[in-house]
Amino acid sequence: MRALARRVGLGIAARGDISDVIDWTRRARDAGLDSIWIHDSYFERDAVTYGSAIASALATDPDGSFRVALGAVNPYTRHPVVLAMTGSSLDELLPERIVIGLGTGLPLRLAQMGIPYSLTDALDRVSETMDQLRALWAGERVASGTPGLPPIQPMFPPAHRIPLYVAGYRKEFVELAGRKADGYLARPCESIPSLRGILERLRASAAAAGRDPADVDTAAYLLSLVDKTRREALNRAKREPFVIYMMSILGDVSLQRAGFSREMRDRIAAAWRAEDYHEAGKLIPDDLLDAFMLCGTREDVAARAMAFHTETGLDLPLLQPVVQEEAQTIELIEAAKLYAALPDRAAVKREAVAAAASTSPAAAEPAPPSSDDTGRSPTGLADDRRLELSERVRRRVAAGYEILRPFAYTASAIPVLAGGALAVVDSRFSLLPFLAALAGGMLLHSGTNVINEVYDVRRGVDTITSPRMSHAVLKGRVSERGAYAFALGLFAAAVVIGTYLVWLRGPAIVGLGLVGVVAGYTYTAPPFQYKYRAMGVPIVFLLMGPTMVVGSYFAVTGAWDLRALVLSLPVGLLVAAILHGNEWRDIGEDTRAGIVTLSTRLGRDWAHYGYLALVLGAYVTLGLAVALRWLPSTTAIAVFSLPFLAQVVRSAELGATGQARAIAMIDLQTARLHFAFGLLLVVGLLAARVVP
Repeated sequence: MRALARRVGLGIAARGDISDVIDWTRRARDAGLDSIWIHDSYFERDAVTYGSAIASALATDPDGSFRVALGAVNPYTRHPVVLAMTGSSLDELLPERIVIGLGTGLPLRLAQMGIPYSLTDALDRVSETMDQLRALWAGERVASGTPGLPPIQPMFPPAHRIPLYVAGYRKEFVELAGRKADGYLARPCESIPSLRGILERLRASAAAAGRDPADVDTAAYLLSLVDKTRREALNRAKREPFVIYMMSILGDVSLQRAGFSREMRDRIAAAWRAEDYHEAGKLIPDDLLDAFMLCGTREDVAARAMAFHTETGLDLPLLQPVVQEEAQTIELIEAAKLYAALPDRAAVKREAVAAAASTSPAAAEPAPPSSDDTGRSPTGLADDRRLELSERVRRRVAAGYEILRPFAYTASAIPVLAGGALAVVDSRFSLLPFLAALAGGMLLHSGTNVINEVYDVRRGVDTITSPRMSHAVLKGRVSERGAYAFALGLFAAAVVIGTYLVWLRGPAIVGLGLVGVVAGYTYTAPPFQYKYRAMGVPIVFLLMGPTMVVGSYFAVTGAWDLRALVLSLPVGLLVAAILHGNEWRDIGEDTRAGIVTLSTRLGRDWAHYGYLALVLGAYVTLGLAVALRWLPSTTAIAVFSLPFLAQVVRSAELGATGQARAIAMIDLQTARLHFAFGLLLVVGLLAARVVP
């Protein structure tokens, strides 16, 4: 594949499925990128293993030029001789296409491993490692580390040239890179002013050592996050614990050069240490992320990468996904292609100024910044407010649909339908009260869903990587304030409908409605927040089983009937199973967030048994009710939903063996079961009206 017009690479951490990383590497190579850089991510996976797998996958490339870089590996945790062996092995797989970066990593990580650290020792170790690597790769002997023993004789063939980069932001490491390294590798989260100062020091050090500064290559990890708009990307970044961590450890000099205060960083760090990610995210301003990250559409990321290139002289931007997943990585590869195709703005500006100066001194003044016809601001970042009205409306509607979670409406519709069908059996059905009960129940359910998302975000339960059905608030598609107001509006609409039913059926509806509103709002909101106190499943069973079925029957008929209570039991058990399946799947995240659910109290094994008891209990309850003639025999038609039952039981059994992916959609699968069972139950009731 022909290389792009401008060098750009992909940076990743040593984490995730290696087969995915190999696939991303091939995509990057085919797109014309320069290289992929893998760094050790303590305490996750090993960069050398990933680098070896990638090099092996690329070994059959005919006349390939795509490079594989270990950047950076640590001479404290890998002896120089071992690194030499590693480099030689990789070089045999990909001759002249291996790069190695050397850095000591965070002293905190070394201290956790019991390795003492001092700046002087670290500098000496990196410098000596470079000397030993070059000597060993050249086939030379290296003095023994213990006096009196024979020297180290490399037994591998001399390696091709393997460039060595120094990774470190301290000025001593930058100067070391300028004196003797082949290149310098900047850490993630450097701003343009900070990186400019670092590279100026690097070039000055190279010149002082008698080297041509252009001979020292420069590369930098640029943390990037792509979304549909810059606003969504910024809001998503603020919800990422990794981004919050990086903002909390920004250096004093980096902050000062970028124009930010240490106090702001310290407040973010305090919230991060307290694991209050919601508060930490709120403390991060947009311009801080814009300074130290690349957030926005793929075009925005490309434009910001160009700014780093032109304003600092950076040779090789390395786009590194904040969220290391398929979609983000592919977006960054596309952004890299856009970056390589952008005109060199610095060169264009220099030529324009020079041309103007040759005709008129006044004309040499640069034009004031203005937005171009793409709708971007002078910073190169898209302004969401410039979206067309129709597009803004479409996004709002999509966000509302997402936060309402309409797939779960069966949980509120089926109980009302069941109550109405029983009224048909009794020849007491009335259409308007039935429609009012249906609308009121679904409005209460909708308000509960929205309030639930707002408080799950505030409590830090929901994150971008959570297997949730909605990320509307997390991604900034709707603000917390807007979502909260939306929820109150839904509850208010339910109250208006309830007023009609009170006028029609009397004060008993007041009690039913009050229970519904209070329980829906306080599901996650203060003062009760019973979802977080292991009470969610039993209360949801009572609300969306007996309360809704019996209540809807009363709203339609104006009478009470024990059969409505019997009918509510299988319906309520399956609604409770939807929630319990959700909590079982999310045990890990809820535990980390300090949330107590029924599943976290029971543990994974008993949560599995509890789920099976709920879904199977619905069928057992229905069978007993039919056998005892409490319900019409035609309701037994609900057993035709058994294929859906088999699906959820199969998923549950796989999930119980540790296969987390098997229950990733257990709540959605259970909702489908509930819908099929409930709809057949309603059909069975209606059939009883005509079948003797």
